Amino acid sequence: MTTPRGFRDRADDSIFTLVGEIPELVRNLVVAEIDAAKGWVKRTAKDAGIGAGWLVAALVVLFWSIPALGAFIIAGLSSWWPVWLSALVLFLAMLLLTGVLALFGILRFRRMAKAENPAEALAKDVEAIRDGL
Repeated sequence: MTTPRGFRDRADDSIFTLVGEIPELVRNLVVAEIDAAKGWVKRTAKDAGIGAGWLVAALVVLFWSIPALGAFIIAGLSSWWPVWLSALVLFLAMLLLTGVLALFGILRFRRMAKAENPAEALAKDVEAIRDGL
């Protein structure tokens, strides 16, 4: 007889039947843990790649902000108000964009660090099995 969730009712099974199924249950647990570890590695690698991409974008913007600072200094020295003001606005906008891109990268790395480590989950499972025996 099956339960509403599709599981078999094991109330009438003998102890030998239950003990005989332990290897299959352990195998299923190991396979599930390995699959969880693969998923964790995949998610972590993806988050690390995206975070690194955001940081590279921030560095590219910062790199191109240096010529804007140079334009600001040159225009400021020439005492032509609209030119140096424009250069200053561009430089500040580039710094703001750099900060936003770096923040995106840092947030992605923090998200990666918050993910549950499958090694910790496996250690909890082993500890639970030891406590149960």
